[in-house]
Amino acid sequence: MEKEGKYIYCIIGTKQERHFGPIGIGGRGDEVSTIGYDDLSMVVSNHPMTKFIVNRENMLAHEKVIEEVMKEFDGVLPVRFGTIASSADEIRNLLDRRYGEFKSALRDMDHKVELGVKGIWKDKDVIFKEIVKENKEIRKVKEKIQNDTGRKNIQAKMEAGKMVEWALQKKKEEEAEKIVDALRKTAFDYKLNKTIGDEMFMNAAFLVDKGREKEFDNIMDDLNNEYKNRIKFMYAGPLPVFNFVNIVIYPEEWEK
Repeated sequence: MEKEGKYIYCIIGTKQERHFGPIGIGGRGDEVSTIGYDDLSMVVSNHPMTKFIVNRENMLAHEKVIEEVMKEFDGVLPVRFGTIASSADEIRNLLDRRYGEFKSALRDMDHKVELGVKGIWKDKDVIFKEIVKENKEIRKVKEKIQNDTGRKNIQAKMEAGKMVEWALQKKKEEEAEKIVDALRKTAFDYKLNKTIGDEMFMNAAFLVDKGREKEFDNIMDDLNNEYKNRIKFMYAGPLPVFNFVNIVIYPEEWEK
């Protein structure tokens, strides 16, 4: 029989034992509850020590549990996806050893949530036309391509491709800066993550006090109206503060 461990979702500040329902990762209906030390607790569920599948379903289950906990607690520290302790005693020992670190992080994240904003250009062709119009050097190379043939033409196309790629990245940064400047007024912090494809120019996370969510929402409404013909915004939240907390837990013997 496989040994059962304790899958860890997050850390909260409570002395009381809490239960959040049979929503544990892995699809077995494991009860999610707390294991505590002093006034700190880890939110956990049973999970086999030797079997952990990294897939989208489990990642969503991990996040869903944390979001459920967020409904009841203002301060929640997400733990890295895929973390399993061997026993309840190991969790209590961990909370004891790193008590000061976790308490400090909880204070920093108290009453805060993460809000995610992605900016996607609606018409890529319009953006590339703007790039050519704004960049004299690119226009010169394009004229050279139209007038020349053969080997020089191939070199010119490669040169143009590199110049457009550089100009596109610069345009992404400039456009993202405008949007971030409007939104960061309401945020404690923000982080720019990697974008995907030519159309996405911004992928940002904002750390916002729960009391200012409505203000953030209003700014998003204004941005949607201002850029309705140019940008599609993807707005998500409130989310666990994954981009602003990095709680990494190793097996107990590694931490001694």
